[in-house]
Amino acid sequence: MKVYNTLSGQKEEFLPQGDEVKMYVCGVTPYAECHIGHALSYIVFDVITRYLKFRGYKLRYVQNITDIDDKIIDRANKVGILAGELARKFTDSYFEDMDALNIERADIYPRATEEIPKIIEVVQGLIDKGYAYPAQGSVYFRVRSVPDYGKLSHRSLESMLAEVRIEAGEEKEHPMDFALWKAAKPGEPAWGSPWGNGRPGWHIECSAMSLKYLGDTLDIHGGGQDLIFPHHENEIVQSESFTGVKPFVKYWLHNGLLQLGQDKMSKSLGNLITIKEALEKYSADAIRLFVLSSHYRSPLTYSEVTLQATEVALRAFSDAKWKLTDPYSEMNRSILEEQGIKTDDITDAKIYYNRFTSAMDDDFNTAQALAVLFDLAQEINRAVNLGHEDKVIEHREIFKELANILGLILPEPEVKEIPLSAEPFIQLLIATRDRLRQAGQWRLADEIRSKLGELGIALEDTPKGTVWKRKRG
Repeated sequence: MKVYNTLSGQKEEFLPQGDEVKMYVCGVTPYAECHIGHALSYIVFDVITRYLKFRGYKLRYVQNITDIDDKIIDRANKVGILAGELARKFTDSYFEDMDALNIERADIYPRATEEIPKIIEVVQGLIDKGYAYPAQGSVYFRVRSVPDYGKLSHRSLESMLAEVRIEAGEEKEHPMDFALWKAAKPGEPAWGSPWGNGRPGWHIECSAMSLKYLGDTLDIHGGGQDLIFPHHENEIVQSESFTGVKPFVKYWLHNGLLQLGQDKMSKSLGNLITIKEALEKYSADAIRLFVLSSHYRSPLTYSEVTLQATEVALRAFSDAKWKLTDPYSEMNRSILEEQGIKTDDITDAKIYYNRFTSAMDDDFNTAQALAVLFDLAQEINRAVNLGHEDKVIEHREIFKELANILGLILPEPEVKEIPLSAEPFIQLLIATRDRLRQAGQWRLADEIRSKLGELGIALEDTPKGTVWKRKRG
């Protein structure tokens, strides 16, 4: 099993440090509704955790909640409520979205405001070791005290400074020094500390929480590519400087970003589509399929057309999971046999299983894994059409297991009422099909049945005649 490590810039064999895989993924800053860009990231890491468990790894998964931040404070002031109240509201909304998307819960969700003692301990430790310094009630990290600062983003301190164009503040020793602790401002939430009242900086929160719950070295640290610099870069220097242990993280995994046109979808740009809005139009499975159809490190462009097509494509998966028999299986088989086509050659289910795991072992290549799942669904449909019930059962069990790794729900299709206005047309087609069957025109008759099936109309021949119903999916 190989994973792409952002730190080395290449794929590496996955060799966790112990019996338990320690994994940390940066969570949300809850100041507004989560958008589809969040869904992309958390679906990706949900599938990664599911696959690690499938491969037999024990997993300890931590995902933080950044419940104190400039954006939370600004939004709370605008709407006239306390920052903590706003954060709790959108944290609850976040969990609603994750449950709706069938995303399994992490083992621990530490919240920054509940981890202040650990944060203060780490900040004080960095001061004691000379890596940080207090200034006017704040505390800053000395970036020049770490020679390899920039190793994750593969940039030098000089290039960062030129790109970011930060003006040196009077209290900073260097323009790139970043805040570990921010001095209190009037009207803002604050906690007591050895340097005066204030609140933690963004980067130190994740270092403190990962060190507390996972230890000095993590196996996997994940997040979006937009977090590589400065957030994850700063996490590294803080954590390694505090503990004296390298590496802080063995494998850095970063997902590509969701775009709307040419721009990254984000709250700050105001070009977002919330998860709740998307779920009003599309199923959780369609959103998952849309995300997983691209490799997780690649950028993805939001497309209504693609999501609509994905919803239609799910029908093949639904049939593979739920369709049991085909009343025309004997006829289908006889027609093929008349043409000299073998009908007993159903591909061994283990071949699909091995192809799927091979794809996922190659840096969690869900796009290739989905292609295998589509092939398996077609093979199941073929086995159903030809009446190979034993093969259907065998292949379906493998299909369910693999679909579950990708987090696909695939609910049983619901029977829906047919509008009265459509009934005469359906009855006309059924009558035409009956005449074709009486005339021995089996292929044309079967084509009518197939076309109706594509429209969601299922036909069943009974001793009393043909009956029909519409199924969703």
